[in-house]
Amino acid sequence: MEIAVVIVGAGPSGIATSACLNLHSISNIVLEREDCSVSLWRKRAYNRLNLHLAKEFCQLPHMPYPPNAPTFLPKKDFINYIDDYVAHFNVIPIYRQSVESARYDATIGRWRVEAKDTCSGKVEEYIARFLVVATGENSEGFIPEIPGLDTFSGDVIHSSQFKSGKGNTGKVVLVVGSGNSGMEIAYDLSNYGAVASIVIRNPTHIVAKEMVHLAMVLLKVLPLSWVDSLTLIHSRWKFGDLSNYGIRRPKEGPFFIKATEGRSPVLDVGTVGKIKTGEMKVQPALKGLKGNEATFANGEVHCFDAIVFATGYRSTAKRWLKDEDDLLNKDGMPRLRFPSHWKGKKGLYCAGFSSRGLAGVAIDARMVAEDIIKVCMEEGLEPPLK
Repeated sequence: MEIAVVIVGAGPSGIATSACLNLHSISNIVLEREDCSVSLWRKRAYNRLNLHLAKEFCQLPHMPYPPNAPTFLPKKDFINYIDDYVAHFNVIPIYRQSVESARYDATIGRWRVEAKDTCSGKVEEYIARFLVVATGENSEGFIPEIPGLDTFSGDVIHSSQFKSGKGNTGKVVLVVGSGNSGMEIAYDLSNYGAVASIVIRNPTHIVAKEMVHLAMVLLKVLPLSWVDSLTLIHSRWKFGDLSNYGIRRPKEGPFFIKATEGRSPVLDVGTVGKIKTGEMKVQPALKGLKGNEATFANGEVHCFDAIVFATGYRSTAKRWLKDEDDLLNKDGMPRLRFPSHWKGKKGLYCAGFSSRGLAGVAIDARMVAEDIIKVCMEEGLEPPLK
């Protein structure tokens, strides 16, 4: 099958790119290995998840959220928004299509993409002038190699498998990872009666939701350093000095780190309060496991019934993207930094790899679509490819 654009992945970035192309009648297909769009949100996100930024910073191109939508959308409302978006822009992903390989054929100047139907096993080949890698940064859950992990006698799961703390009453649970997911999962476990501990290995900024909302607005008119200073003043006033509880602040400000490294500050949902009261304990780096015992960097040893690894995700794009060494590095992430990360050679693009959340997704989708439209016009591929 020949088409103008093949988009791999029906997450927010793939859907948004397709929508932008549809507005200009550029033919495209979206191949998705799961049986639904935004599977990370539908299948691999915990129940209490809300957007970590205000809605105006998380909307996809050409469609704002309804005025009556909550400022920080719950998971179910975001999924409803995606469903409305897909319908409005006539995005029609082809589900259960696992892309096995994508190669550029210099003879014909096109990409050859092979996708296998995960139900029937049938392999279909797509020929496309443009290929958009939209599988994103969160394609596969990552669990680090911990000495003795294979000997641990309790339950071990990645945060993508965690839904709720329900059913963990009385259990002693260790959460490894102190980003937003780890902090919220530990809080949820504690709310359901688990004895939760959280590993906080590196310095981290903890801020209030209302401050992040204000900071995102202020960043439009004030220097980043000023906004960081104001945020830190508010954080110290609200939470005090957390170093006695095992939480150290980085030297750099929260939004400087976000801009340079892509790491977001942690939005407190009540976790800090539980740490201060002793309901939840902070542990340093996890050094090893044996049976149900965990050894930490400070030499302490504690027993646990279960471990939740909130240790992030990895890109899987390099497993199927062949003969390409320009756009993505060996880890399947862009070689160039934002905002120059999204365009490769020979009609290859990536979307959703900017480490800037849904705002970055929207920027990528617009940039990719606009560039494809420009190339189509330069190459005389108008009227739009059908």
